[in-house]
Amino acid sequence: MVSKAGLQASVRCDWCGDLEDYCRYHDKEWGFPVQDDTRIFEKVCLEGFQAGLSWLTILRKREAFREAFSDFEIEHVARFSERDVQRLLGNRGIVRHRGKIQAAIHNAKCAQEMLRTESSLAAYFWQYEPDPRSRPTRVTLEVYRAMTISPESIALSKDLRKRGWQFVGPTNMYALMQALGLVNDHVEGCWARDAAFRAREKFKVPRT
Repeated sequence: MVSKAGLQASVRCDWCGDLEDYCRYHDKEWGFPVQDDTRIFEKVCLEGFQAGLSWLTILRKREAFREAFSDFEIEHVARFSERDVQRLLGNRGIVRHRGKIQAAIHNAKCAQEMLRTESSLAAYFWQYEPDPRSRPTRVTLEVYRAMTISPESIALSKDLRKRGWQFVGPTNMYALMQALGLVNDHVEGCWARDAAFRAREKFKVPRT
């Protein structure tokens, strides 16, 4: 008799394999709607840190990132100084890349500026949710692998860059859209695909 856990493991998206970190992230977060501004800002920052690295590396360092970056509270991070940059560069638990660290601090200040005109980060980012009619009717592994950018991720990247944000290229922003649940790229047959759709149906999209 196959256990529920064993059954789920056999029908997950192929990319998470049997790695516990990936499976937990896949089952609990990826493709499921996010509304909390702090968690959205965190995901923007982590996508920036992930550039050139594997997402597994970032996942395994996430708790260290949260501790180092004051749980990604925007107001706190925006006050980080050069002294904090030096502190972070000495932190072996995170990705010690000066440009990415400075970008996270800079983006916190950009987020503060955005919140002067937007009701929330969530309201801003959810404006870029694609029309469901524009999405593939079936997401196979081949379709998933081919989807690295979209018209919406290009538009989001362009607008964020115009506002001064850094490390927000179209590919990073498409990955962010997947992480925030703006798109559901769980492949056909994955048990979480329908679960993510049900979560989206119950989700009240924040408005500006």
